[in-house]
Amino acid sequence: MTHWIIAPVILPALLAPFIVLAARFHMGIQRVFSVAGVIGLIGIAAGLAWQASDGTVTIYQLGDWAAPFGIVIVGDRLSTMMVLLTSLLALFVLLYAIGSGWDERGRHFHALFQFQLMGICGAFLTGDLFNLFVFFEIMLIASYGLMIHSGGNVRLRAGVQYVLYNLLGSTLFLFALGAIYAETGTLNMADLALRVQLVDPDATAGIRLAAVLLLLVFAIKSALIPLHFWLPSTYAEAPGPVAALFAIMTKVGAYAIIRVYTLVFPPDLEVTGGLQSDWLLPVALVSLAIGMLGILAARKLDRLVAFGVIGSMGMVMVAISLFTPAGIAAALYYIVHSTFAAAALFLIADLVRSSRAHLGLTLEPPVPGAALTAGLFFVAAIAMTGLPPLSGFIGKLLVLEAAFASPLMVWTFATILIASLFGIVGFARAGSVVFWKAQSVKPPAESMLPARPAALSYVAVGGLITLLVGYTAFAGQAHAYMVEMSTQLFDPVDYVTTVLGTTGKLGLGAEEY
Repeated sequence: MTHWIIAPVILPALLAPFIVLAARFHMGIQRVFSVAGVIGLIGIAAGLAWQASDGTVTIYQLGDWAAPFGIVIVGDRLSTMMVLLTSLLALFVLLYAIGSGWDERGRHFHALFQFQLMGICGAFLTGDLFNLFVFFEIMLIASYGLMIHSGGNVRLRAGVQYVLYNLLGSTLFLFALGAIYAETGTLNMADLALRVQLVDPDATAGIRLAAVLLLLVFAIKSALIPLHFWLPSTYAEAPGPVAALFAIMTKVGAYAIIRVYTLVFPPDLEVTGGLQSDWLLPVALVSLAIGMLGILAARKLDRLVAFGVIGSMGMVMVAISLFTPAGIAAALYYIVHSTFAAAALFLIADLVRSSRAHLGLTLEPPVPGAALTAGLFFVAAIAMTGLPPLSGFIGKLLVLEAAFASPLMVWTFATILIASLFGIVGFARAGSVVFWKAQSVKPPAESMLPARPAALSYVAVGGLITLLVGYTAFAGQAHAYMVEMSTQLFDPVDYVTTVLGTTGKLGLGAEEY
């Protein structure tokens, strides 16, 4: 047992109250500790990811209580990679919030930011379903505070809608947990991987109900059609850096589906056989299509990016719904890409907001620093729409390759290609109106020009773009690692034996268990 695996949860959990109690009225101190904490989180996450890169599974038993009776934190390739992705995203979002002054426009931004990181990292590292629910609620509380940061009626209304939808998901989550515990007597995921196999095939109603409810909960978190209504307004109305951080939030839902439906309810499990794959792929294709159509129809830049998130989650879910090692590997590759691309676009939209009267796709005078902002938008839009040569194109090819064996291959190919065309047209239209055609509008007098965005804001956006370019340059190595990760997910013997401290294998009979 190592203590380092719990550090990504403990570090922000300690920093948040410290910032509130000791640095409440000192913004400079808040910024220093917040940035230092995120840099420390990156170092810890990188070390944990390196430790897990050879397939090692690490656990931490709270109170030294062994699983399944105690709470465990588990680190494998997937969970540590997601924590590293979160911490890298958090650094550039935080730098942008400081550079743009968003952290000064409301109370307790940095404390809420740290609590949000605590919830996200905890959701990735927890080894049982009940604590996954707990960390979901921590994320919900912190994200609501960040969502309404700096106030406003429109933002408050969007925040209430966001909370109501997610409280519905939380209620369904509790019903699912109750059903699972009633049927198996445990909520530890490794223990469930064994116990669910022992359920009598003639008495599976409770387990199947729980599996369906969990899938609905994670679909809400992932903003899949028709459970996506909370996302466009929430992401569009949230402060720019908050919306950028929220780019990882939908990935928590995707992570939960991957984890639970490869470990607890794998595709070959007789009790829930075909339950997730029968309808998840059609829903994912519809989500992809609606998201890209939303890009084409959007009249504001921030809503355009929000629909881009829905479309990208549709692409991720298309790959996940195949439930094959190749499909999961493609989904994991695309998750990293879409997180950085969506976050960069939200920050770029905020750069435009700071220099224009509004984000409507109408002709306005050129924004200060338009050339640099337009260049960043061009690169990020290429990445989001999946045009070559950036990682979105590679991710799209991986998803198409994984879909060859699907019975819906023709529908999958047609939807991905046509939806991508819609996305390209939508982003091209937005870019031309905001940056190119704006040059034909007479600029206001120099004394009336808005201030140029801070250099640190451009550094933050440039950092995310650099990560996208680097991810493209090392696409081969990254995908190879995702393949190893996917293989480990579909053969969870090491995960189960490490958590439970047994030498047994999945597929045990009742007497052996």
